[in-house]
Amino acid sequence: MYNPSFFKSGIVLVNKPAGVSSNKVVNMVKYALKARKCGNLGTLDLEGEGVLPVTVNNATKLFDFYLGKTKTYQTIFVFGFETDTLDLAGAVIKTKECDINKTQVENAIAKMIGKYNQMPPQYSAKKVNGKTAYKEARKGNVVQLTPKEIEIFDFKLLEQVDKNKFKFEITCSSGTYIRCICRDLAYMLGTYGSMQCILRTRCGTFALKDCITLDDVENGKIRVVPCEQLFDFDSIVLGFDDSQKLYNGVNLICQKPDGQYKVYSDNDFLGVGEVLNNVLTLKLRLM
Repeated sequence: MYNPSFFKSGIVLVNKPAGVSSNKVVNMVKYALKARKCGNLGTLDLEGEGVLPVTVNNATKLFDFYLGKTKTYQTIFVFGFETDTLDLAGAVIKTKECDINKTQVENAIAKMIGKYNQMPPQYSAKKVNGKTAYKEARKGNVVQLTPKEIEIFDFKLLEQVDKNKFKFEITCSSGTYIRCICRDLAYMLGTYGSMQCILRTRCGTFALKDCITLDDVENGKIRVVPCEQLFDFDSIVLGFDDSQKLYNGVNLICQKPDGQYKVYSDNDFLGVGEVLNNVLTLKLRLM
């Protein structure tokens, strides 16, 4: 039986600063709210900044639902050298003199829009045979990673910051490594490249303008976005007895068109249900 009086689940949107790990932000939110559990909907690298959606209590179940959501980043790439981490935190391992101009960059990024198989970086959280790539890389070992299909939906050159240094806005599929886009773009330009910085401005429907700061978290000024706001579905409202049955795995007869619905027990949001052939099933339980 669910307990509607328990602290409701939801999402806290945090503007993660550079130098603070995503895991630390999650733990800060968990401590501030005294939540049972917290997670996130897309980790940012240690030096990454921007939108970090922190899931609270049952909202941690949203991870699979949110896995396919697009993300938008602003980033600066520097051409002429490549580091072992593909960003400025690493050691330079390759150099090549170059003098890249805006026209060359614009022509190259136009060719990268769409799907392609991206090789993950050695310094990543990818696991192969139980071994984490970045941990092995720190030991001097090489993990045999395999390419993963990603998709770039939009790739804009915002400005040329300096010689061989350019600022971009990239909208891409979940699981895309922006550092690797820098590497691959540099190869197309006949040189090497490393990412200088990265700011995530959008994660699915969540935007940077709606985020709170870590100071807000520490001072208890926390806004919890209700889970129901993520779903643009029609609603089904059930009485107490029927909601208890559905919550406990019993399917209900429902005279609604086939599709997905937000399911409520009176005013309490239970989760996402699916109607198929007049039968209602609770597919995602969020209470």
